[in-house]
Amino acid sequence: MAIQITDAARTRMQDFLAKQPGAYGVRFGIKRTGCSGFGYTVDLADAAAENDAVFEQDGLRLVVDRKALPFIDGTQIDFQRHGLNASFVFRNPNATGECGCGESFTVDATH
Repeated sequence: MAIQITDAARTRMQDFLAKQPGAYGVRFGIKRTGCSGFGYTVDLADAAAENDAVFEQDGLRLVVDRKALPFIDGTQIDFQRHGLNASFVFRNPNATGECGCGESFTVDATH
């Protein structure tokens, strides 16, 4: 199981971590929300819990709750700028559908 982080996303996450020197890493996960069922979450992590998986890539620690892994395994996290707007972009091979704005996604019933 793995999560891929592009150079642009890693740089953005490292910028956030530099402003919070006590942070353990970045927490990536999902929550039930939106018009399609699940939404992505990206926050700073204070620590890794017993039920977390920790991925390290080029000095960046990514913390993921193991319950979320079947839904986001293989996801690529990117960071893009469009004019004055900037956001993380997720390419999830497990998503069977997404809402029009890209903020939420669905997976098939086997997950």
